[in-house]
Amino acid sequence: MTVSFFAAALSAWRASHVPVPDVGADAVSPEAIVKLSIKAVPDARTAEHLGAEREGTGVVIDDKGLILTIGYLILEAGSILVVAGDGQVLPASVVGYDHATGFGLVRAGLSCRPVEMGDSGALRELATVLVVAHGGAGGTSRACVVSRRRFTGWWEYMIEGGIFTAPPRFEHSGAGLFDAEGKLVGVGSLWVSDALEVGAAFPGNMFVPVELLKPLIDDLLASGQRRGPARPWLGVYSEEIQGHVVVTRVLPESPAARAGLNRGDIILGVGGQAIARQSEFYQRLWGSGEAGAEVVLHVLHNKAVRQLNVRSADRMKYLRPRSA
Repeated sequence: MTVSFFAAALSAWRASHVPVPDVGADAVSPEAIVKLSIKAVPDARTAEHLGAEREGTGVVIDDKGLILTIGYLILEAGSILVVAGDGQVLPASVVGYDHATGFGLVRAGLSCRPVEMGDSGALRELATVLVVAHGGAGGTSRACVVSRRRFTGWWEYMIEGGIFTAPPRFEHSGAGLFDAEGKLVGVGSLWVSDALEVGAAFPGNMFVPVELLKPLIDDLLASGQRRGPARPWLGVYSEEIQGHVVVTRVLPESPAARAGLNRGDIILGVGGQAIARQSEFYQRLWGSGEAGAEVVLHVLHNKAVRQLNVRSADRMKYLRPRSA
């Protein structure tokens, strides 16, 4: 269903201001909400954008100290500390990361009652939900689901069924999203200006639904990544502007950089197929084969159309390895 601007604004205001009992609050185990403090490895490629030191929230999802968070926090992590609700500080290690969904898993020697995962597929627009972060990031607040839709990110990322909520939380990274039964249905990823697609600014947050994790968790626990070949990755940041996919940044030493793609170029097509939307760009790119496949881009550069043959890569192999 498509929610109107008025209905979304009113529901978001009521969720955050009207004094009603907290939805599902009693079912959320407070000791299962932890703070993560991460230091990246020296010369981390992600440090420029994500910072060399990062903080966010993690949610304990099993009785052996397995913690679910948003994956960008732990990219190229050199060290991870978990700060429990009682102030106890414990070291943690990376268990797995999945670029396609954005989820990350770490493990620490915690002993607490974990949260229960719910059914994010059943979560509907205008539902009231709990956003739960660690105490230093604002703790618990209520919000309203204003949209469920595909999300496309500028960093070669796209998911189906993104959960968009309002009002926005600024300290959202890794925060848990809980339904009316106190079950985990999403993990906080971004602050967005278009939580509601109505042609006007409507700020909120985007949460990654846990339904995307469930088919992967055994793979992540077994090998740290999803089973099967990695997607082709180019190292391009892009933005959809008036029906054009415009390159906003090319990562240094990436496949796109080696092929000669430049900031400001417009990607017109992939493999001979025209594109006009960012989602089409990703679908064509990921349909080109597995990581390592040659991807043919048709690009408008300095008012001239040219063809670039880009040898794609596995994004994880581009990142700096964790130090021993």
